[in-house]
Amino acid sequence: MLRRVLQAAEAIRPVRGSPSAAWSRSGGFALIIVLWTLVLIAFIVLHITASGRTEIRIASNLVVNAMAEAAAEGAIFEAIFNLTDPQADQRWAIDGTAHELVIGDSRVTVQLEDEAGWINPNTASPVLLEALLRVTGSDPENARRLAIAIGEWVGSAPVTRSQDARLAEYHAAGLDYGLPGGPLETIDELGRVLGMTPVMLAAIRPHLTLFGPPAPSAATADPVVAAAIAEVRLAGQLASQGNQTPPDVIMVRITALAFGPSNARATRSAIVRFGAMLPRGYEVLGKHPPEAAG
Repeated sequence: MLRRVLQAAEAIRPVRGSPSAAWSRSGGFALIIVLWTLVLIAFIVLHITASGRTEIRIASNLVVNAMAEAAAEGAIFEAIFNLTDPQADQRWAIDGTAHELVIGDSRVTVQLEDEAGWINPNTASPVLLEALLRVTGSDPENARRLAIAIGEWVGSAPVTRSQDARLAEYHAAGLDYGLPGGPLETIDELGRVLGMTPVMLAAIRPHLTLFGPPAPSAATADPVVAAAIAEVRLAGQLASQGNQTPPDVIMVRITALAFGPSNARATRSAIVRFGAMLPRGYEVLGKHPPEAAG
């Protein structure tokens, strides 16, 4: 039986060189080209589909993040309008209490804190800076030396050494810059002060501000600042310092944390000065992030 099948197959096999044999070979080659073309097209379609899904996902994330950022920004101005309410009993307390708002599809937590409760390194006395460094973990000698260095950096310390002597001290420590002798533009700039370490800066940073008065308010100071004030008995010294904030002016730090759909999250913070003598009753002094400022 097998022999008969082989003989039958041999009988119908195209003879080499015949037109039917040539057609069979060209048809097989064309089929291979078609198959590879289909594979290539399928690969391209798969790649485009995957890229499209990724771009849609990215676009969706951008949308929900933008919504959360807008909600946080709106909460900042909601707090400002609340603090300018003519009815004082309707205003929020400036004590760090969390206030919950719903803006669009986002839930926002807003906190108001007195900016005078922190220490301003641009204008604070050396004894206050030294006390802050001590209560946050620095040894007395390093605290004293660093408090003097900060005063020299911002230009608030009494001139006891020439600029060349100070510059030589920085160069001897391997630093290729000198002292600006002017106010800090950011708190992070303190990291460039001679003797300041990342650990020391991280310890004092939460208790500093660039917008507060020379002497912090003991009534609203955070526990660390309050400890620094108590340690050096600053009650009389603070009262004697000039350039204090007028009594009818308050400086408020407003922080808004927004939670939106799809786990979107955004934070906005603003330093706002309130006072009857201001044109609109308030003035925004600074925002974080800066690009959120309007």
